[in-house]
Order: sequence, then C-alpha cells, then structure tokens
Amino acid sequence: MKPLRLFISSVQKEFSTERAVLRDYLRGDAPMRRFFEPFLFEDVPAADRRADELYLAEVEQCDIYLGLFGNDYGYEDADGLSPTEREFDAATLHHKTRLIFVRGAEAETRHPKIQKLIQRAGSELIRRRFVTSAELLVDVYAALVQALEDLELIRTGPV
Repeated sequence: MKPLRLFISSVQKEFSTERAVLRDYLRGDAPMRRFFEPFLFEDVPAADRRADELYLAEVEQCDIYLGLFGNDYGYEDADGLSPTEREFDAATLHHKTRLIFVRGAEAETRHPKIQKLIQRAGSELIRRRFVTSAELLVDVYAALVQALEDLELIRTGPV
C-alpha cells in the first residue's frame, strides 16, 4: 500500500516546533510511517518554481490536509491572503479530508484574519484545541487512526 500524503499547513514560524515534532513522529513510528507520508514545505529543495504554485499543487495531490491554526495569520499576498488560508481553501475545493487543530482558546490574542478562518473552519468541520506539542501529538494520532478507520484501511472492531 502506498502511504497517504499528509499535507501539514500552518504559519511556519509560529509552528516550527510542532511541524518538526509531527514530521519526526510520523516518519519515526513504524505504523504511522506505513500509512502516512507527511509533506512540509520547508523540506522541499530550492526549485525554479513559484512557492504558491508548489504548495497548492501539493495540497491538490495530498490525501489529508492537517491545519495548525494559532495567533498569527502569516504573510499576506497581493490579494491579502496567507498561504495557510489558500491551502485550506484548496483542500476544501478539492474535497480533501481536513483535520484542523487550534492552539489555545483566547480569541482576543489572534490576528483577526486567522480568527475568521478558525470560525469558518469550525462551521464546516470538527476541530480540536491544544496547548502543548504533546497534546497535539495525541490528538493528531487519534484523528489519523480515525481517518484510517473511515477509509477502511484498518479495523478496530469485529469483522
């Protein structure tokens, strides 16, 4: 079986630790490695290609979009949109499984645009909140196991 492509989306600077923890866990754990291949933009070598073309093409090719939302909205392009919002929108457009994890609960410390994106994501799908990288890892593990069950790639009950 070919591993499912898991696109990890977030403001890179804000979530650098969490992105590395998720990548290292998914690549280091034997069962997770069998089922998932994480994609992180920072792992891509330099290329003669626009960054937005690359990450949007990767979202289109992925099986699961995993979004990490926090306080920062990130760099805004000429249209006033961040890569994280464009990636979420592409995952929605291409009907990808979307798993959203939100750090913290304090809306007043968030950039207004990320708060709006969190509200929009919350109205479309279930999302989880976390504070620490350890909590995030537990929640991501549970969500990925559930995704494998939903796709009938594993079974946890009677056949």
